[in-house]
Amino acid sequence: MDEAELIGAAQGGDRQAFDELVRRTFTDTYTLARRLTGNEEDARDVVQDAYLRAWRAIGKFRGEAQFSTWMYRITANAATTHMRKRSRHRAEPLDDVVQPIDTRMETQPAGVAESADELGRISEALEQLPPKLRSLVVLKDVYGLPHEAIAEELGITVPAAKVRLHRARRKLRDLLYEEGEQAHAV
Repeated sequence: MDEAELIGAAQGGDRQAFDELVRRTFTDTYTLARRLTGNEEDARDVVQDAYLRAWRAIGKFRGEAQFSTWMYRITANAATTHMRKRSRHRAEPLDDVVQPIDTRMETQPAGVAESADELGRISEALEQLPPKLRSLVVLKDVYGLPHEAIAEELGITVPAAKVRLHRARRKLRDLLYEEGEQAHAV
């Protein structure tokens, strides 16, 4: 399919058509985000936000420019927003605070291994959550975003974000508790 056909299909709700548009523009979009943010982690966040914004607004795309040009504008706006939020929530880098762990097996404390196992359990439980709930937990508990930013990002109200986050955490706890029970029963 050519770009116009893909855009038309995506505007009709075809996620596969939009996915193809993402595949065709990802490298350029990521490169722009990387240049605007100055690092890979921020660039990944910006690209994710840009494509989320594009999916939400695909119905408004008029075709006056190429899709890639439209994505450049969205990416630039997402990068500006991201960097503004980042500067408001500036924190001391962990590298300056946390001492590295000695990874040699004979000196590695047992707690580190247990922490790694626990992190694996949490990751597996997160993957079991429905995407809408998973995104809330990740945005709040991993990225530390305030409820207002999460609500804005997901296009919901702040009270809805709080309620959904509570549900997500409860579901995550249930999954972890269930796994723990099964592990101890074996």
